[in-house]
Amino acid sequence: MEIVFIGLALSVCCFGIWRYGKTLRRGGCCGSGAVSPVKRRVADRDETHYPYTAVLTIDGMTCGHCAVRVENALNELNGVWAKVDLGGKTALVRMVQPLPEAVLRQAIRGAGYTLLHINWKDPLKVISPAEKK
Repeated sequence: MEIVFIGLALSVCCFGIWRYGKTLRRGGCCGSGAVSPVKRRVADRDETHYPYTAVLTIDGMTCGHCAVRVENALNELNGVWAKVDLGGKTALVRMVQPLPEAVLRQAIRGAGYTLLHINWKDPLKVISPAEKK
């Protein structure tokens, strides 16, 4: 009977090691595959065109592939330019128009992560040429 339990324990350990190795071969903890996700670039990178800003605290990001996934999900939204800070588990989101929290939450959830908190920033004051004089 003891031999059966030892055999079962060894089988479980071997299965765990096999699964862990399979995860590493797929390219990371998030199972992103052998090819890392392509980072989508935002065409308009002029910060003055994005007067609304929010810092999103995101749970579940553990590697660079995770960060790219979240950034891509946010950058797919119309009028959004996002940059993810993996170390801080945050995303700086610049918006042309303020987006509802539900839209941001759904984009993060769609990428496979959890939005914990949104810290809305005051809109950037865009100085017109007349005000500079």
